Amino acid sequence: MGKPSSEARMTPFFRKPFVVLAFLGLAACQGDKAADKADVPSGAEDFANYCAACHGAGGKGDGPAAAGLAKKPADLTKIAARNGGAFQATQVMAQIWGYQDARDGGRVMPKFSELLDSPNVLFDGGDGIATPTPLRLVQLAEVVQGLQE
Repeated sequence: MGKPSSEARMTPFFRKPFVVLAFLGLAACQGDKAADKADVPSGAEDFANYCAACHGAGGKGDGPAAAGLAKKPADLTKIAARNGGAFQATQVMAQIWGYQDARDGGRVMPKFSELLDSPNVLFDGGDGIATPTPLRLVQLAEVVQGLQE
């Protein structure tokens, strides 16, 4: 058997620092995300800033801007009741984000995807699959879930 080539001898030398640097880079990215989460407004703040004008502070569709709209905003306190008692957070988040259009021919509510952009958290919508989802969107859905009567 002959000597290993110079390329074969250098591979372990270069592999170890690369793995260490990759790990440190990943750890640094995670640290930045944790710091970013501290700067994220709460779900209650986002509800007050983006939802209450139309849906009202209590989510009943009676906000100060509701009178000027062609279609009355939805009563957010009745979402679970309209769905057989189940609050379907994934569908609520899709509506807020802008994925779902109104069934009657067009979207009435503005899309909030750009306003709610934030670090992702893992969210399981009940199907056992944890999906990266913007933190602010999850928090806002939790606020709406808390409004259910």
